[in-house]
Amino acid sequence: MKSSEPFKIPLSVVLAPMVAVLCIWTVFWVEVGFGVNFNDYGIFPRKLWGLRGVVLGPFIHGSVEHLYNNTIPLAILLAFLFYFYQRVALKVLVFGVILSGLLTWAIARPSYHIGASGVIYVLASFIFFKGILAKYYRLVALSLVVVFIYGSMVWYIFPVKEDISWEGHLAGFVTGLLLAFIIKAEAPEVRKYEWEKDDFNEDEDPFLKHFDEHGNFIENKEEKETGIQIKYHYKESKKD
Repeated sequence: MKSSEPFKIPLSVVLAPMVAVLCIWTVFWVEVGFGVNFNDYGIFPRKLWGLRGVVLGPFIHGSVEHLYNNTIPLAILLAFLFYFYQRVALKVLVFGVILSGLLTWAIARPSYHIGASGVIYVLASFIFFKGILAKYYRLVALSLVVVFIYGSMVWYIFPVKEDISWEGHLAGFVTGLLLAFIIKAEAPEVRKYEWEKDDFNEDEDPFLKHFDEHGNFIENKEEKETGIQIKYHYKESKKD
């Protein structure tokens, strides 16, 4: 991210969420339209053939409600990621999908785990923790926005409901946290005024020279007053 052009809007901010949403809805439409069920292609823990779900699982959803609940957070968080973390967005997304999927495969219950919710937890966790670590006011503000909108998601990393993959949520949350520490993302430099810099010299500042040690305004003796000068040019008139 260049400091001269921070947060320049790239095409990927619109394209990435659009492609992701289109993919998960297309897969669901194929299931409904052709009467097939892709749940078997989800993550099945600790089985080699279950590893195919690491890549395929995020595209599969069990119902319209499941699909709808994942669509809006996925679109918003992907837009945030590709807007504020342009240079590392694709890396975060790819590694997030793979690592969270593998962790789910390692710790989850023996059942098919499907849906994009694990990826959503990766994005929310990464954006939140990376903003705090960056200590840049816009990214910190983004972290607070994520907490305000999706803060309640944290409860679903615990086994509060039997019909949800809390293991996938936990894996996504942990993966996002790890990526926030591992992946380096450049943040724009915070602008410093002259008086905030370490080499600032009060005695040489032209503005401070107008004040004495008590803070009273004084005239700068080095400035020379310039008066108005009037010059006459005498020209003799010609007589006939």
